[in-house]
Amino acid sequence: MAWIQIRINANKENADQISDYLMECGSASVTFIDAKDTPIYEPPIGEVILWADTTVIGLFDASEDMQAVVRFLSSQPELSQQFVYKIEQLEDKDWEREWMDNFHPIKFGERLWICPSWRDIPDPTAVNVLLDPGLAFGTGTHATTALCLEWLESQDLTDKTVVDFGCGSGILGIAAIKLGAKRVIGIDIDPQALAASIDNAERNNVADQLEVYLPQDQPEFSADVVVANILAAPLRELHSVILGLLKSGGGLALSGILNEQGQSVVDVYQSLCHLDPIEEKGEWVRVSGRKH
Repeated sequence: MAWIQIRINANKENADQISDYLMECGSASVTFIDAKDTPIYEPPIGEVILWADTTVIGLFDASEDMQAVVRFLSSQPELSQQFVYKIEQLEDKDWEREWMDNFHPIKFGERLWICPSWRDIPDPTAVNVLLDPGLAFGTGTHATTALCLEWLESQDLTDKTVVDFGCGSGILGIAAIKLGAKRVIGIDIDPQALAASIDNAERNNVADQLEVYLPQDQPEFSADVVVANILAAPLRELHSVILGLLKSGGGLALSGILNEQGQSVVDVYQSLCHLDPIEEKGEWVRVSGRKH
């Protein structure tokens, strides 16, 4: 199917309204992108923050009358004085295949592979986790997920109980089971993440070893290992909750932390843990260690 898109210069005040107008015109999807490379790494929980200079992209069927769309948009008061746009014809491709071709098996440490289900497994004798990109965060391609997977691969998880705090897709918990953990508890505030974790565990034949809970529903337990790949602010704010899940002497790995935030996380945890040197990967870091 052929597509056409319109790119509109916007700002954080009018981007949402432009999105509504595009959907009113019949846009199949609307995307916001940063127009001037000013990334927002950690918005407050529950808030969606847009860039000061935002590009809003509306995607339409190629048969759409784009001049009618432009006339409608230019008549809106939010745009009439500063309506800058560009219309682009998109190449007709097998977009599903194009998307799938971007994902390849990735190796972590000496023996752990994360493999999309449509790819051949590179090493059948290795520890292989089948995981397809989906709605929940965590496919192994992001540096913070990689940092946590590499740490898990380096640990002796045999018969251990592991907590995946902020489980997302379940990738860390499933990897822990494949690496020898006896029981994994996934915790997340998003019910969709819990559903994704269960679905991925079933695909990997480890669903009987994975339990998932919303924070308010989790039972009391003590884990041998806690891994949390969320963001620096909740890692700091929830440090007593996270450490409360962990046995004395238990292993801890924290990520979702930018380089410049690493020391602030260390400052919160170091009085209660023996911490390893901070591990870096690009602009992201991992804080790990053991609870006193």
